[in-house]
Amino acid sequence: MTQQRNITQVIPALDTADGDGVKLRRSIGAAEGLRHDPFLMLDEILADDAADYIGGFPAHPHRGFETVTYMLEGQMQHKDHMGNVGLLKPGGAQWMTAGRGVIHEEMPQQDEGRLHGFQLWLNLPAAEKMKPADYRDIEPAQIPETTLQGAAVRLIAGQLALAGQSLSGPINGNGYPVTTDPLMVDIQLAAGVEISLPIQAGYNAFAYLFEGELEVASQRASAPSALKLSDGDSVRFLSKAGARLLLFAGKPLNEPVAQRGPFVMNTQEELYQAMKDYGRGTLTE
Repeated sequence: MTQQRNITQVIPALDTADGDGVKLRRSIGAAEGLRHDPFLMLDEILADDAADYIGGFPAHPHRGFETVTYMLEGQMQHKDHMGNVGLLKPGGAQWMTAGRGVIHEEMPQQDEGRLHGFQLWLNLPAAEKMKPADYRDIEPAQIPETTLQGAAVRLIAGQLALAGQSLSGPINGNGYPVTTDPLMVDIQLAAGVEISLPIQAGYNAFAYLFEGELEVASQRASAPSALKLSDGDSVRFLSKAGARLLLFAGKPLNEPVAQRGPFVMNTQEELYQAMKDYGRGTLTE
């Protein structure tokens, strides 16, 4: 019997800034108690005025987790210490595994118009926190999209099988395995449309509603907010006036989290070591 998930917590997205003054909204991870294992943080970058994003995110370090960036409008360039250079375009994504250490920058490639995108921080298990860094650009055409139950769906990570259709995102358990087995779906609902999606029971899940209003198991929510979901094997979204959201699910790690800025480890000792390594210039060695 299908067990529908419902909303257990609504986390309003708060206006803040990061990098060199880039304006954004932060929900998951806005405070230490607002993580949702294995998800550490979610930012929505949203700015119409170039003055609010032109400074970008100059060179900075990471260790111990993965970043997933997904763009809707505008363009951002990625550069890192490994020599990777990539251009994030509307509809495209980037999957970066910091592992032992990466130093990178993300800079807007425009001086006018809207910049709108998202960055998710996804934790790594203790056994993988010190593995070599990795990076992958995902072109818009590599992300499968379809119409399911009247809703427009794009699958960035994971797999979906329903209504006679089977979708596999560019990040999945076969071609590009990730221990936390993440699901990441971009969903657009027209007014009056309802969609039900399967989610692996036992996995933690949340939705980020960034446009419109939504009902989940008769519970109402408005944008912009993150909606933590209860356990179950499916979730049903209904929007009477139209909505757009991202759905995330992943296998929880159930490990301690020690975080300080761009470093996410399991203990304070490991955090201190990360800071020492960065100060000595050995973070990426």
